Amino acid sequence: MPEEIVGLLPAAGLGSRLSPIPCSKEIFPIGFTVHHQHGDLHPKVVGQYLLEHMQRAGATQVYFILRKGKWDIPDYFGDGSQLQLYLAYLIMQRPYGTPYSLDQAYNFVQQKRVIFGFPDILFEPQNALEQLLQRQDETAADVVLGCFIVNHPNKWDMVALDQNGIVTNILAKPAQSDLVYNWAIACWGPTFTEFMHHYLNQEEEQLRVLGGELSVGEVILAAINAGLQVQSVCFDTGSCLDVGVPEDLQKAIRQLS
Repeated sequence: MPEEIVGLLPAAGLGSRLSPIPCSKEIFPIGFTVHHQHGDLHPKVVGQYLLEHMQRAGATQVYFILRKGKWDIPDYFGDGSQLQLYLAYLIMQRPYGTPYSLDQAYNFVQQKRVIFGFPDILFEPQNALEQLLQRQDETAADVVLGCFIVNHPNKWDMVALDQNGIVTNILAKPAQSDLVYNWAIACWGPTFTEFMHHYLNQEEEQLRVLGGELSVGEVILAAINAGLQVQSVCFDTGSCLDVGVPEDLQKAIRQLS
């Protein structure tokens, strides 16, 4: 596996589930942290939790993919030096869903290992991304998904796993399901980066004509159907909260404040 690890962080959404809020949801304050210069407590924003996960997992470079107008994100995080990261900012060009935002970084991440998360999902354990990378090293999987037990399958991409932890199916927000695990974080290598790039180019014309968007889960499922190996790490005692919805945002504020 390539040794260089980079983070991909999509921040091109409209944040409509929380609207109206006074800033991009990625920099909405939840909890507190010690200021890197002054040593006192100051508010900790949503996106910092994921960036810290990525830094612990060995990423030195993280690419934010932004929608035009969300300039408060680079204004807040700057170059990332306070988090011991190099941050770069790319602008989303194709409005057909998160995979197209991620593909904006294609030329920068082609031959690298990618760690991925949604900036509005808070998750534990602290070494979750490291465990995904370790599983990828052990299995040579093209993709490894971090899976969590959730109570409301209709709000998540749910995954079916075989006895060896291989992901065999992904169901997007099923109305009813016996599946207990969602996926919320991932790592992948160049094979999947290349697959996603070509798959998105193939699907773009249809999306342009008919409308709609693709999800990351749909692209991963297409990769499974094409023969790529997708492994999993299940965090049975872990947790994940989607703070992009009001009820989970309230829970996170109560837990972290």
